[in-house]
Amino acid sequence: MKNLRLKAARAGFDLSQQELADMVGVSRQTISAIEKGDYNPTVNLCIAICKVLGKTLDELFWPE
Repeated sequence: MKNLRLKAARAGFDLSQQELADMVGVSRQTISAIEKGDYNPTVNLCIAICKVLGKTLDELFWPE
C-alpha cells in the first residue's frame, strides 16, 4: 500500500527523497520504496523519519 502521507509530509518540508534519505541515513531508493509501499521500514527508521518530519508514527505509518 502506497504511503501517500509520508510523501505529502516530505513535500510539505520541500524535501527531496534524497534529502530525507540523507537526514535519516538510508538510500534514496529506500525512501522511494517506502513511499511506493514496496518496503516496510524498521521501527527505528520509522522513528527517525517521524523526528525529521515532526510527525507521529500514527500519522505516517499506521493505517487509518
